[in-house]
Amino acid sequence: MDTFATLPEFFETEISESVQSRTDLLSSFCELGPPDLCHVIKASGRKEIGSYHTVSGVDASSSATLATYITSLSYELEQNPAWFSGKGQYKIKSGMYCCFNAFSRMDLRVEVYIPGSVQTYMVNPRGERFATNPEMWQETYLSAVLRAIMYSDDANYKLAGYRKLDPVPTMEDEVRFLLAAENLFFKGWQLGSDPEIQVATVVHNHLSAGILKYFGDSGRYEQAVNLFEKLWAREPDVSALVSKAYLGMNQEVKAVQIMHRALQENPHNYVLLHVQADFLRSKGQLEWAIKLAKQAVDCAPSEYVTWARLADYYVDAGEWAAALFTLNSCPMFTYNDRDLHRLPQAARTHFPIRKLAAQSKLLNEESANDNKVDPALLRLPAPALRGTFANAYGILTKLASKIGWDVLLKCRSEVFVMEEEYRTQTTEKENNQFAAPSEPQQAASSRENGELSLDPIGKKDGKNKTSDHWLSFTQKRLCERWLDNLFMVLYEDLRVYTIWRAELAHYRSQSIPIHKSATDWEILGELSLRLHHVDEACDAFLQCVTQKFSPRAYQRLLEHCTEVGNIEQSLSMAMYLTAYNYRWYADCIFPGTIAKHIFQIIREEGLGKVSNTLISMNPSPAMLNLMQRYFAYAQEFRIEGSNM
Repeated sequence: MDTFATLPEFFETEISESVQSRTDLLSSFCELGPPDLCHVIKASGRKEIGSYHTVSGVDASSSATLATYITSLSYELEQNPAWFSGKGQYKIKSGMYCCFNAFSRMDLRVEVYIPGSVQTYMVNPRGERFATNPEMWQETYLSAVLRAIMYSDDANYKLAGYRKLDPVPTMEDEVRFLLAAENLFFKGWQLGSDPEIQVATVVHNHLSAGILKYFGDSGRYEQAVNLFEKLWAREPDVSALVSKAYLGMNQEVKAVQIMHRALQENPHNYVLLHVQADFLRSKGQLEWAIKLAKQAVDCAPSEYVTWARLADYYVDAGEWAAALFTLNSCPMFTYNDRDLHRLPQAARTHFPIRKLAAQSKLLNEESANDNKVDPALLRLPAPALRGTFANAYGILTKLASKIGWDVLLKCRSEVFVMEEEYRTQTTEKENNQFAAPSEPQQAASSRENGELSLDPIGKKDGKNKTSDHWLSFTQKRLCERWLDNLFMVLYEDLRVYTIWRAELAHYRSQSIPIHKSATDWEILGELSLRLHHVDEACDAFLQCVTQKFSPRAYQRLLEHCTEVGNIEQSLSMAMYLTAYNYRWYADCIFPGTIAKHIFQIIREEGLGKVSNTLISMNPSPAMLNLMQRYFAYAQEFRIEGSNM
């Protein structure tokens, strides 16, 4: 059985079962859709086998480009000397490329017969076939590019055997991407939006988010400004995107002028209000930012993001009770998983190690001990939070990091009716003294929230300090059950964190080495990050990577090293991640976390300095080859600092 020398491959039990499975699941895809599927049938004499792999970044602008991708696999197969038996070599007989059109909710499919013909058609969720047209091709092309952009860093898409290519490999391709984005921009709401947005709009959807991510991660907002300004002439709400792009370019005066003009024309644009409020917060004008955030709540009271943004501002302003009160009012949405194609169980798989990845000398094998985990760490509920609940938990942990668990509980009892208080209708103030965090009391559960005033709770002058006053029973609100649950999640995080730090302090005071598995350290690092203990998180991640190769730990360290401006350490982390990604078939330079951070360093320090630093680190020739692809991309796309 011949296999591809450098490509992942899943072998089918029954020929074409992966394609049939995809057809059966088409109706379940509700947003951008799953990665593309490339299926081939190989033959040797009368014997046929079916295999496939998932892929993103392939040019889906025409049947010719997709057919070319399939035929390129034939050349790959010819270079592979592997044999299943001595009777003959397998050759590709036919292939099918499946690419989901997220606008029409249909699958575009290109069938190639070698040698022979090419057939192209669309398939709907009922399995019916339709002819293609230029509009469908453009929709499919843009859908494919957006998946490659939006899924580049998505933890849900850390799939085995998922090949990633550059969706926009040249400046000419970028022009085509911008043209397609312009033509289909006002259909972008059909693609859905981030899980924190209840209703996708012309400015809140995966298309607008993809454009901002693509140009924002490379610091090249000029192209985004040009696109959005053309669209602004057709739709006033696009002014929010124009303002964001100008702020990304550090053209604050221009951005403020646009916001002023646009808000005069439409004072109810909550997205624009948020852009202006974020700008004011960045300038330390929290009082004004809060006023704008309140207006945004009035404009879109059913959206989670308006309430969450206001709660976040209250945390920054030290309005603890108001922050809790506002957070409790957030409308929460059920999280829907990303679109994934659940493929049938493969008969066998083939994941070859690519030559440059092996020659990088940075990859190592894991031992069984590396993956042993403390059961208490596995039971932590916070990592399972998704969507609005994960976002709200982030606000709650931010509040806890500023005031501590004791004060948070006092503030909680001040704002919400506790269970005992609800039964007795008294306003007793409870003492919460503990070594480790004490477990919070459950709030009352016959639940009918009263009307919410957006003014800070307590003193009319807005100086809302927990110790200054206590609300009477009639002024309090019932705590939503989901927020009750988040307090319990926070309690578990703090309990485990407190025990770990106490244990670590004890061992260090006795000069005793502490023994934990690499996976334990990785989980403790994530726990520390959730609780906003950055230094402790970095220490844990460093402990993790000394024991095993951990992509997540290396990524967290890359983010931190870039943030603090440590060029050499950033490049070191980037090399480990690049070797890992290349080993697992990621040929994509950009978009992606590694390129984003390397480009940030290039903008700040200049390409010459970054390149010389890398060379001074004396990496292997293979690793240097892989890393220099980022520098070539920076020069090709004229990343700021690439000429320095």
